[in-house]
Amino acid sequence: MRTVTLLLAALPILAEYHAGIARTDITPKGSIWLSGYGGRNHTSEGALHPLWAKAVAISDGRGGRVVIVSTDLIGLPRAVSEQIAAAAGKAHGLPRASLVLNSSHTHTGPVVWPNLHTMFGFTPEQRRTVDEYTAWLTAELIALTGRALGAMQPVRLDIAHSTTDFAINRRQRAASGVSIGVNRQGPVDHDVPVIRITRSDGAVVAILFGYACHNTTLTGEFYKMSGDYAGFAQAEIERVNPGATALFLMLCGADQNPNPRSSLALAEQHGKALAGAVAKAMASPMKRAGGRLRTAFTVTELPFAPRSREDFEKELKDTNASKVRRAQVMLKAMDEKRPIRSTPYPVQAVRFGDQLTMVALGGEVVVDYSLNTKKAFPREDTIVLGYSNDVMCYIPNVRILREGGYEANDSMIYYGQPGPFTEEVEERVTSAIAQVMKRVGRRN
Repeated sequence: MRTVTLLLAALPILAEYHAGIARTDITPKGSIWLSGYGGRNHTSEGALHPLWAKAVAISDGRGGRVVIVSTDLIGLPRAVSEQIAAAAGKAHGLPRASLVLNSSHTHTGPVVWPNLHTMFGFTPEQRRTVDEYTAWLTAELIALTGRALGAMQPVRLDIAHSTTDFAINRRQRAASGVSIGVNRQGPVDHDVPVIRITRSDGAVVAILFGYACHNTTLTGEFYKMSGDYAGFAQAEIERVNPGATALFLMLCGADQNPNPRSSLALAEQHGKALAGAVAKAMASPMKRAGGRLRTAFTVTELPFAPRSREDFEKELKDTNASKVRRAQVMLKAMDEKRPIRSTPYPVQAVRFGDQLTMVALGGEVVVDYSLNTKKAFPREDTIVLGYSNDVMCYIPNVRILREGGYEANDSMIYYGQPGPFTEEVEERVTSAIAQVMKRVGRRN
């Protein structure tokens, strides 16, 4: 009898989670400039389906809380994220580490200012429309966070994984360098992590799922707003699971493209493939998550390679209008004695008991960071998000910096950054990941 008692005492006690779900339609009310492609020459032409912001607030009953927000947007800039976090802290006592703001990076969504600000040469009226939408969006996301926190009910969380293979590495190498194309030998991450949230009566109330792939099935000639494949996937999952809210989480897909792409039919096809992978995961034996909810957040600095004033004065004469705008920004900063030499970079971890950890990374993160982080922390499920809390530019690793190409160099033009990072970037990101993992109790 004593042996049985000892065994029972050693069993883990699964804390009961509570969760609140909320959603809001964030589709602009009128025509607006779409983000992601610099070659577009006019504003949007309606919408294929609504753009959504969705939130899940989770509490462990011991003071641990997190709110995870997904948005059908190109990305949230730091100025917007900080306003939302400050409001959540003031109104609800929510620590910054307990708010995850993730964007799907759809290229058929509106501009959120100042994300990708040097991509666009707006007229005053166009800029006013974008500013007004950004202010309205910020208020909507603040309210959404509060509604989720105010809708708590007992739930259980279950985790499983599946795969789908339409993502392909896009860094095509040739003698002339690296271009955006198809690289069938390049690294990919076809994992589809799924978190199912079920109410005490057995009803599924939310399904969180992720994938590492650009939302660029719909290329620059498309002017109707949509969530691209991720939007179609969410709609299909909600159709199959009435009453449930499906939240897409963008993972580390900066160097991954849908393949094939460039048609509406393909966006719908990829969405159904992803929804099918989610259904397969939910039909498999799922692992229950329970225990303390712990969060950590840090900001590190990522240094840029030095650029001179002469470099940007030369760019002022370039035929690429975005280069000219970038040069103007850099020269203005130099004139004001605040040259841009680095960028703040947010890194976050959320751990659910001893079963699951989410790592949320800012920027457009290449797939190597996800693959390497999961290898470094293999003892429990690890989901690595990109496009979280601030999308300030691409985040390459050393390999990609040395190879060159869009993710390392040219993308910085459109984000208004001075140029490529130094090779310190990878070590600084991985060190920050290790720091937040240690703070939530994860070990290699």
